[in-house]
Amino acid sequence: MRRLAELNDTLGRLDKLAGEIKDMTEMVGLFDESDEAARKEMAAQIEAMGRELEALEERAMFRSEEDSRAAIVSIHPGAGGTESCDWAEMLYRMLTRYIELQGLKYEVLDLQPNDEAGIKDATLEVSGTYAYGLLKSEIGVHRLVRVSPFDANKRRHTSFAAVSVFPEVDEIEVEINPSDLKFDAFRAGGHGGQNVNKVSSAVRITHIPTGIVVVCQNERSQFQNKTNALKILRSRLYDYHKREQDEKREKMEAAKTEIAWGHQIRSYVFFPYQQVKDHRTDFTTHDLAGVMDGHIESFVHAYLTRPEAAESGGGGRSAPTKHKDSKQHSGPDA
Repeated sequence: MRRLAELNDTLGRLDKLAGEIKDMTEMVGLFDESDEAARKEMAAQIEAMGRELEALEERAMFRSEEDSRAAIVSIHPGAGGTESCDWAEMLYRMLTRYIELQGLKYEVLDLQPNDEAGIKDATLEVSGTYAYGLLKSEIGVHRLVRVSPFDANKRRHTSFAAVSVFPEVDEIEVEINPSDLKFDAFRAGGHGGQNVNKVSSAVRITHIPTGIVVVCQNERSQFQNKTNALKILRSRLYDYHKREQDEKREKMEAAKTEIAWGHQIRSYVFFPYQQVKDHRTDFTTHDLAGVMDGHIESFVHAYLTRPEAAESGGGGRSAPTKHKDSKQHSGPDA
């Protein structure tokens, strides 16, 4: 059924684009060069067709079974308190806007607000055709440079946040032994309904053999939090065992071990100039407002179509970024 959905999506896009090209060809024959309004309308339509053609090109790069799966997306701030938590929330908005623009759907599995501003942690479940394939380019450390709104001295700060993306897997594909799990229930913190800080609705699951810990507290029901936590754990266990079997990919991603300087995949500079640069592809844009509003299609396209991605069959699957709190960095620039 997943494969059928992929093929229907591709055929639908091809038919739609073919119809638009036919209509545009007919319009060109009737085009009056003196009609400025018509000229602008045609230019806008041609630009839209170009974006759709890029989307089809991206889908031609999706050759792994994982690319077509739903995705579990997590956002973690680096060290630095409020500054990094605020940056994590900005990334959260950017990614959710991109998800919406791609016609995908998402559900918030866990969202932990920071006391002052921003978020401490966020986990999303993204569904739709090629959800993981479209989001895997965001795996890694994202770096922000700006004049901090939380610094009374108006100094320039550099902050980091990490994005992890895992393909969602079916329950049958990952066996979880109940005896390997440790369940803890505790009172949820942060903003919420009447149950917050009154009922132990939050859930923490520890997978003892691997040490993987999953926390969910966004729902008011302990049962729903437990269900969501198991879903996240299943995806992380799949990724854990996949990486164990693929030593080569692990070595390729071994350098990205800290949410800190030198490990970033992309830099977002707000001051002294405005620029976003992807350090893997060297793709750069000065449309900072557009990027933060979710228009990261060009970065995704550049990542998926880079030469090494084509050689490996669509870019493969990057290992998730591991972060060591003791070495994270966020603070005013020197």
